[in-house]
Amino acid sequence: MPKALIVYASLTGNTEQCAEIVEEALKDLDVEVELVESVMADPQDFLDVDICLVGTYTYGTDANLPDEIVDFYEELEDVDLSGKVFGTFGSGDTFYEFFCQSVDDFSEQFLKTGAVQGAESVKVDLDPEEEDEEALQAFAKALVETYEELAGS
Repeated sequence: MPKALIVYASLTGNTEQCAEIVEEALKDLDVEVELVESVMADPQDFLDVDICLVGTYTYGTDANLPDEIVDFYEELEDVDLSGKVFGTFGSGDTFYEFFCQSVDDFSEQFLKTGAVQGAESVKVDLDPEEEDEEALQAFAKALVETYEELAGS
């Protein structure tokens, strides 16, 4: 049974809601899942799992990483995640010019670790609607399929 770790940062609860949708979708696909707030996580934790996920919101008009996930982001680059599958998702507001920029920032950071992107990132406008929930479930499925392809099963 594959293992997944979802690390998330959520200010309004929207990204946490997305993370919970992904968590349930992975469990439905027989993946052992742990859900952890970013302040309680360490990038080294990804070494113990097969599928590495980060969910984050983007802060302010300058599209900054949230303060509570900056250290995690910076330390992630130094972890060798070769052979691991990763996925990124998050919530934002299309009102801002750089919609969900932090999701893209994390994807770039994961690529530096040697991990393989298992699914296209999911970006949710504010809180997840029905179509977002479906996109997050498809995201989870794609991650598992990529893991299975890499594992050769």
